[in-house]
Amino acid sequence: MITPTKGIAPDRCLLAVGAQVLLQLDEPRSVSQTWARLRTWRAEHGHASPVSFGWFVLALDVLYSMGAIELDQDILVARSMHAAPLER
Repeated sequence: MITPTKGIAPDRCLLAVGAQVLLQLDEPRSVSQTWARLRTWRAEHGHASPVSFGWFVLALDVLYSMGAIELDQDILVARSMHAAPLER
């Protein structure tokens, strides 16, 4: 699921969808805004493999576990690669 397999297309694996999500977070956005932008972006770039909302949420989980995004007052924020480490 996280990486491409025989059953999961490269543009649908969670790392790829996560990267596509990060492209949508050029500024803080709500989950709904990010989902809408991702669907539009995938359609414009010819990604035919379906991504359900559940799969999108799994990609958010992967990004959060990697420290790449935060949820701050119901707003998704992409963390800078040069930001201080998270304290959890």
